[in-house]
Amino acid sequence: MPSHERPFLALGLRLAAMVMLSLMLVLVKLTGERGMPLPETMFWRQTLPAVMLLGWLGARGELRRLRTARPWVHFRRAMIGTAGMFLTLGVVQILPLAEATVLGFTAPVFAVILSALVLKEKVGPWRWLAVAIGLLGILVIAGPSEGKLPALGVAVGVGAAFMVALVSIQLRDLGRTEEPLTVVFYFSAMSAPLLALFLFHTGVHHDALGWLMLGGIGVLGLAAQLLMTAALRFGRVSSVIVMDYSQFGWATLWGWIVFDHLPPATTWIGAPIVIAAGLIIAWREHVLARTRATGPVIA
Repeated sequence: MPSHERPFLALGLRLAAMVMLSLMLVLVKLTGERGMPLPETMFWRQTLPAVMLLGWLGARGELRRLRTARPWVHFRRAMIGTAGMFLTLGVVQILPLAEATVLGFTAPVFAVILSALVLKEKVGPWRWLAVAIGLLGILVIAGPSEGKLPALGVAVGVGAAFMVALVSIQLRDLGRTEEPLTVVFYFSAMSAPLLALFLFHTGVHHDALGWLMLGGIGVLGLAAQLLMTAALRFGRVSSVIVMDYSQFGWATLWGWIVFDHLPPATTWIGAPIVIAAGLIIAWREHVLARTRATGPVIA
């Protein structure tokens, strides 16, 4: 084990990130119920992290860390990421928290498909099996039940997962030359001006509680990003990613406490299927990473 790896700390940081992320989604859903337009919520979600990161780096005299030779790649990532965020936060306002969260777990499935189609990676039977399992899980969750999910919500949730997978392909490319803090900053800083245009239409008139919710979304979003980044400093992706699935538990808990909703049977059946697909993909990525240097392996 490399000297810098601290697996239990990494797991704890990733778990804390999922708590922050789940609480952020609670606030997003609450702002939607208060009638706050989603583009405005997204504006504050992006602006506050950008300002806080800029201030933190400025206070430390480390603004040079924001230098980049790939501004157009960052811009492309910001535009695609903004579209993905619109779907990711939008599905929370359409579906119950637990169901919206589970559909987001299909992102690794779409990442495998995109890796084969875009990056021309060789994908073997294990990962194609995981893709099939993940799609089966979607069908179970969206299937007939007393609390049948609206088709629009399922479509937005699946679209959000696809966009997350697309962004992950871009991040893999940016990760070759940029540090995570730089990627987070430019994503926020480049998308915020575009989102600001919507403020001319929606306005910014809120009571104190509304402003606290918007501020909380920005702070919790940044905290989640920094904690996820920190987790990867002390542990491998294949090890810490298991904590991501704890978000289903948090989403179910907050959905019950805050919104008086418990998932129907189809969600309880479909969620483990979708999670199993993600874990198979994570396991195969781990195996591939360990064996790639020693010879070919069936992916």
